[in-house]
Amino acid sequence: MFNHDVCNFQVRKVPLYINHMFIGENGTLDRAVHAYKPFDSREYGEVPRSIGVGIEKDDGTMLGIVSDAYEVVQYNDIVEQVEEALSISGIDTTDANFDTNVYNGGAQLELRARFPAHEQTIDGRGDTVIPEFCFRTSHDRTWANNGMMGLWRAMCYNTLVSGDKLAYIYGRHTKNFNVPAFAAKIRGAAEYVASDGMDKMRAWYNTPVQREQAIDLFTKTLASRMDNVKREKVANKVMLSNLMKVFDEENRHILGQGAYEGYGKRDAGTLWTAYQAATYWSTHVDKPASKAIREDKVRKMLASDAWGQLAA
Repeated sequence: MFNHDVCNFQVRKVPLYINHMFIGENGTLDRAVHAYKPFDSREYGEVPRSIGVGIEKDDGTMLGIVSDAYEVVQYNDIVEQVEEALSISGIDTTDANFDTNVYNGGAQLELRARFPAHEQTIDGRGDTVIPEFCFRTSHDRTWANNGMMGLWRAMCYNTLVSGDKLAYIYGRHTKNFNVPAFAAKIRGAAEYVASDGMDKMRAWYNTPVQREQAIDLFTKTLASRMDNVKREKVANKVMLSNLMKVFDEENRHILGQGAYEGYGKRDAGTLWTAYQAATYWSTHVDKPASKAIREDKVRKMLASDAWGQLAA
């Protein structure tokens, strides 16, 4: 898929050193320099690792300064995980275009893919849209692990890139993302643009759902439990809280301004973001048996009266 040669280099953490000539009169640190070889200790001193360490390429290029607890993950390892997620998602890669871009000497990595096999019209105006995948990460902490799948116009009438974000994932660079969960999101986005599910999911995407309605939906379906005292079904508060947190995040990233928007600023989403929250919950589990149970609950939710009333 992607060009592994472009990011075929290793990075490592290295100590930083202080040049005492750049220590200010008040004792503040004005400049830190990286030592490529040992220096005379009378002139240079090592920066305590608790303050920070450097990230260095195998050719000696410095990419950034990070904490000592920072976990180095090589780009090709990340690329392989992204490729695995795309492969198991089942998306049609016929005639797909894959771009691998490295910026700032290797500090940043961007992966892009377009899937013309899934070309569709989503707005009913006749202009075609093509699913495009974008994933970014970095070694200098400017980009966390973040990926998204969206529909992008083949012709951009307003000179701006325009599209609907259908699936996303975001996480710290020091933590590997959950491949099965990401693959499920990509699969959901692929189903959205597939001919057999386009109409249904287009309706979900455009059906507004108030936050209170989402709470009621999950209370009656995925987060439902039997109270042995009241002898009636009530909400599993922990499960409901987890589902609503994902629902809020889906609305923030798909309908809102993403990382630029504060958490919990929206009181409404759509059936699509509720569906995304449910499928994320069903796949974000390690045990296969638990995953199967959760997936079955999602299928039952889609066939429930609570879902049907919202869809209507």
